Amino acid sequence: MRILIVNVNTTRSMTDTIHAQAAAHASPDVEIVALTPSFGPESVEGNFESYLAAVAVMDRVVRYDEPYDAVIQAGYGEHGREGLQELLDVPVVDITEAAAQVAMLIGRTYSVVTTLDRAVPQIEDRLRLAGLAGRCASIRASGLSVLELEEDPGRAVEAIVAQAREAVTGDRAEVICLGCGGMAGLDRKITAATGVPVVDGVAAAVALAEGLVRLGLTTSKVRTYGTPRPKTVTGWPITGGAATVARPVRAGRRNHGGAA
Repeated sequence: MRILIVNVNTTRSMTDTIHAQAAAHASPDVEIVALTPSFGPESVEGNFESYLAAVAVMDRVVRYDEPYDAVIQAGYGEHGREGLQELLDVPVVDITEAAAQVAMLIGRTYSVVTTLDRAVPQIEDRLRLAGLAGRCASIRASGLSVLELEEDPGRAVEAIVAQAREAVTGDRAEVICLGCGGMAGLDRKITAATGVPVVDGVAAAVALAEGLVRLGLTTSKVRTYGTPRPKTVTGWPITGGAATVARPVRAGRRNHGGAA
């Protein structure tokens, strides 16, 4: 089984961190391929950057020309998952929804600890759209930017732990979700410091993607996520390559995603 995991920003060191976390939680027979968009922001912290990242992620995935079985979008609260679901007929898992789904299996309520306060509304919207907001006790900002997570991991852990403790004692959360792909790999340290289960979205997404593939399940194409209708899409894919009629991608097939 091969799973693609796509960083939503262009910082390759963050792609490496995401890849390491995903590979550590994948089964022995699963190959994790990490992709970095060819264009877009170095970090995603706002709606403009998120919409741009959504296009960049779709562009990167449709240009991957090897067989794969599932795709993970490794951005918390980002746009674009629905577009990928239309383009592909393999499972597409978003780390925001994956973390929340797993959290609700192990606790009555959960809280998300993310980066800057401006990211909170996007995460609220994503959880509400996915029908997962009802059991979310709170979404708290650590005050650190995405890039600061990499620059000073020790400070990042301290800031996340402080907000996680407030979520547990003040908001009555029973599980904590790490609200940024750049927090990948910090779950055990946060668990040790808080004493509550901590869900890493990347790890959760890998587990769910594997499970969907093994169950033979993928996105329904009945209406909402039906394959894009054949039509002229000028300049697609954006970073080069021939645009072809949208074809679904399955295990063992080569990717010819895109639309003409």
